[in-house]
Amino acid sequence: MEQTLLLAFEDEAPLARELSEALAVPLAFVGRHRFPDGELRLVLPKPLPPHVLLLRGLQQPNEKLVELLIAAPTARELGARQLLLLAPYLAYMRQDMEFTPGEAVSQRHIARLLAQQFDHVLTIDPHLHRIASLDEVMPPGAGLALSAAPLLGAWIAQRVPDGLLIGPDEESSQWVREAARAGGLDYAVGRKLRHGDHDVSLALPELPVAGRAVVLLDDMASTGRTLIGSAAELLRRGAASVDVAVTHALFNGDALPALRAAGVRHIWSSNSVPHESNALSVVPLLAQGLRRLLQH
Repeated sequence: MEQTLLLAFEDEAPLARELSEALAVPLAFVGRHRFPDGELRLVLPKPLPPHVLLLRGLQQPNEKLVELLIAAPTARELGARQLLLLAPYLAYMRQDMEFTPGEAVSQRHIARLLAQQFDHVLTIDPHLHRIASLDEVMPPGAGLALSAAPLLGAWIAQRVPDGLLIGPDEESSQWVREAARAGGLDYAVGRKLRHGDHDVSLALPELPVAGRAVVLLDDMASTGRTLIGSAAELLRRGAASVDVAVTHALFNGDALPALRAAGVRHIWSSNSVPHESNALSVVPLLAQGLRRLLQH
């Protein structure tokens, strides 16, 4: 990748260094200073080469979106002709319809905003429910969504070779199926039972789990409550063990200790979001996706 630079922020340095090495491109960091009033001062390398890859995961997204709105046009002023965003976790994708009158459909607006600033956006397992791909909310070809499901499936198969993969709800169905295929494992998917606008319970599949090692799979874990409830039910049914594997380890608040208190044995995640549960790297996946984009 001649005349290409990977730009990143210091809080994502481990992932950035691994990706830089895998791509064989130089790495530089964006200088960042916060003023007492909360405003941000960013300093980018000057000048920049024609091709710039900007790595910024959008967990805790609001301030990071402001960073991107400042960094992207600055990069172009400093010489970048092609600007590509690597956002392993892409925020605001779950709000994909107007559930109450006047509610902003943030998925559509954030996707459009990023497509205006970047030539391409590369992400992993975005939380898409009612659309098939990012092409529905970005110009065709501008967004590329990769899946870490096969990586997680192969990882689990090595550690729990007779494991039963279970997706806690319908939204995880396709993702769990891909992971199971990659690992050669059995799988099943639960479903949500909606009793009212704010009253939702989970119905796990009625299948024999007694004595089996079960792994709960999902694309992301935020509060962890869906996984906690599922783990408790599986252990009540006699599962020998329950592990959890997710792509994006957000684990807000007390999610991690609550999962452990519920009896979850192992908690594994990819390093798409820096977290103590990180067990496998998405760098090979990102590198492969980048090469696909740059070839086109």
